Amino acid sequence: MLNMKKYNIVLAGSPNVGKSTIFNSLTGLKQHTGNWSGKTVDNVKGEYIYNNNRYEIYDLPGTYSLIPHSKEELIARDLLCFKTDIDCVVVVCNAVSLKRGLNLVLQVLEITSNVVMVVNLMDEATKKGIEIDINKLSKILGIDVVGTSATYNRGIDQLLSKIEKISIMKNKTKFKLKYGKKLESEIDSVSNYIDNYDNKRWLAIRLLSDDKDIEQSFYRFKNISIKDNNDLVCEVNKAKDRLGNMDVNIKVVSCIIKKCHDIYVECVTNNNYKYFRKERKIDKIITSKRWGIPIMICSLFLIFWLTIVGSNYPSIWLSNFLFNLEDNIYNVLFFLPNFLRDLLVYGVYKTTAWVVGVMLPPMMIFFPLFTILEDMGFLPRIAFNMDSMFSKCNACGKQCLTMCMGIGCNAVGVTGARIIDSKRERILAILTNSFMPCNGRYPVIIAVISMFIININRGILSSILIAFVLVLVLFISVFMTFIVCKLLSKTLFKGEKVSFILELPDYRKIRIGRVIVTSILDRTIFVLGRAILVAAPAGFIIYLITNINIGNSNILTIISNYLDSFGYIIGLDGVILLAFLLGMPANEIVLPIILMTYLNTGVLTEYDSLLNLKSILVSNGWTMLTAVCFIIFTLFHFPCGTTLLTIKKETNSWYYTFLSFIIPLLLGIILCFIITSIVRFIIIFI
Repeated sequence: MLNMKKYNIVLAGSPNVGKSTIFNSLTGLKQHTGNWSGKTVDNVKGEYIYNNNRYEIYDLPGTYSLIPHSKEELIARDLLCFKTDIDCVVVVCNAVSLKRGLNLVLQVLEITSNVVMVVNLMDEATKKGIEIDINKLSKILGIDVVGTSATYNRGIDQLLSKIEKISIMKNKTKFKLKYGKKLESEIDSVSNYIDNYDNKRWLAIRLLSDDKDIEQSFYRFKNISIKDNNDLVCEVNKAKDRLGNMDVNIKVVSCIIKKCHDIYVECVTNNNYKYFRKERKIDKIITSKRWGIPIMICSLFLIFWLTIVGSNYPSIWLSNFLFNLEDNIYNVLFFLPNFLRDLLVYGVYKTTAWVVGVMLPPMMIFFPLFTILEDMGFLPRIAFNMDSMFSKCNACGKQCLTMCMGIGCNAVGVTGARIIDSKRERILAILTNSFMPCNGRYPVIIAVISMFIININRGILSSILIAFVLVLVLFISVFMTFIVCKLLSKTLFKGEKVSFILELPDYRKIRIGRVIVTSILDRTIFVLGRAILVAAPAGFIIYLITNINIGNSNILTIISNYLDSFGYIIGLDGVILLAFLLGMPANEIVLPIILMTYLNTGVLTEYDSLLNLKSILVSNGWTMLTAVCFIIFTLFHFPCGTTLLTIKKETNSWYYTFLSFIIPLLLGIILCFIITSIVRFIIIFI
C-alpha cells in the first residue's frame, strides 16, 4: 500500500448514455442518474482502488462534441485538452445510438490515444435487435473497446482491467482522421508555429475554425496568449487566405460524420426495424401539436389526483403520531426550566413535526410518480413540446425540465437550471422557478380549494375536482412564467433566444429499484432533511414572538395589526401576510400560523377537520375572495429560505437573489390587488 500509485481518469460521454451509472459502479458514489439530457453539469470527482493502485476519476458534464456550443461542452473540452496529467480517458457511448457516440470518440482521439471506449446499454441494444462487433470496432479505432450494461454491473470488471492497462502501459497506436490534402497541408503549416503544447494538430484545427473560446481557454490553462505569438497569428491568417472560402468547421464536422457512418456500417447490424418504427409512431403522438399538450395535462392530472387521494390518510396518521409524542418529550425534559421546555417542545418540535407530517406522505407518492415519468423518457418530450412557447418569450425549452423539478422542490429546480446553456436563459429559469408550486405549497392550496371552492363531502368526485382545479392553478403558474420571462427579456435581460440540443432518449421500461432509490433517498429524504433544518429555527422564533408580550399584546399580534391595512388592499389581512413572512423557512407552516394567531393559542395549532378549520377562518373574515387571493399569493410570493440560499449559491450573486425574492412578491401583490379591485367594483355596482 505504501507504493500505491495514483492515476487520473476522465469519464466523458454524451448525455443520457449511462455515464453517471458507470461512475457510480466504479467509485461507489451515488450520483443521481436520469433519463434526460444534462444531468451532470459540473465536474464530479471520485476515486477507487484497483490492484493496489489509486484511480481518481473525473465525471465530465455530458457533451456531444468537443466543438463547444454550451457551458457543459466547454467545461468538458477544456479539461480534456488542457489537463496535462490525464492517464486515461473513458468515453461512454450508447449502444442503441452508437453513431452519435462515435462523433465524440473520434474528436477525443484527436487529442489523446490513451482512450478506452465503453459501449454501454448493451442489454437494451440486444433487446432491440442491434448487434455490435466490439472486436472489429476496437481494431478500426486502434483502442480498447468494452461492452457494458452498467445498470446490471456487467462488463465493469473488464473495464477496470482496460483502464489499468492504458493508465500504466499507454496506447502506442494513434488514430488520425484525414480532412483532405488542402486542409491537411494548412494544419501542418500552422502546427509548426505552435510551441509549448502537445496537441499541436488539434489546436491548429481549432484556430483555423475560428473557435471563439480557444484563445481564452488556452490563456487560462497555459498562461500563454496566442495573440502575443505574432508568427502564429500571421501564419493562421495566411492559411485562411490560402483556404479561400472553405468553412473549416463544416469541413471537419462533415469528415467526422462520414467516418462515423462508415465505422457504424462496418461494425453494427440492426435486425429490428420494427422497434424503431414503433418508437417513431409513439413519438408522433406524444410530441405532436395536437396530442402532446393534452397528454401532458392528463399525466399531471393523474399524478396530482393520486397524490391527493394517496396522501390524505397517511398525513393524518403521521401527524397524529408525531403530535401525540409531545407530552412524552415534554416529560423527558423535566430537568429543564418550564419556559425552555415549552420553547423546545411547543416551538421547535411542534413546528418540525408539522412540516414532517404534512410533507412526507405527499412526497412519498409524488416523487416516485415523477421519477417514473423521468425514467420512461417522458420529461424531455414535455420540454420538446413546450419549446415553441418558451421561444416566443426568448427563453429556453429546457426551462420546462427545471419547472418540472420545481414542482417537487423549488431548490431542486434552481440547481436543475444548470442544464440550460445560455447564462441569460439560465437566470430567467432561476428567477421564475419559484412560480411553480412546490411540494410544501400543495397541502395549503389543496386545503383552501377543498374548503372554499370544492364541496368537501363529495367523496371520490371531490378528489377528482380538486385535482382538476390544481391543474388549472398550475397552468396559471406556467402562464405567468411565460409573461414574466417575456417582460424580463425585454427589460433587464435583453437578448435573443439561443438554440439548444435536446436529445430525446429511448423509451425504457420502468426500473422499480431505481425509482425507489431515486425518489426516496435522492429526493424525499434530501428535501425533507433540508425542510427540517429550516423548520426547527423557525419554530424557535415563532414561539418567542408569540409568547413575548409588549403591553397587552404579543409581538405577533402587534405586527399583524400593523399589516392589516395593506392586507385589506390586496384581499388578505395582516395575519395572513405575517404568516407568509414567518413561513419563509417552510411554506407548510403558513396555515398553522394563521390558525394559531386567530385562536391566540401561543403555539402552532392542528385542526381536527377541514370543516372545523373553515369555520374558524370564516369567523375571522375569510370569504371566497380571501380564499382566491390566498391561493394566488401562495403561488406568487418570495421563495422559501432554502431556495433563496440555493439561488445565492448557484448564481454567486446577491443581486439575482434579491430579484428572485422581489419579482414573485411584486407579482403576487399586483395580481391580488387587481382581483380584489375588480370584485369590489362589481359588488359596488351590483
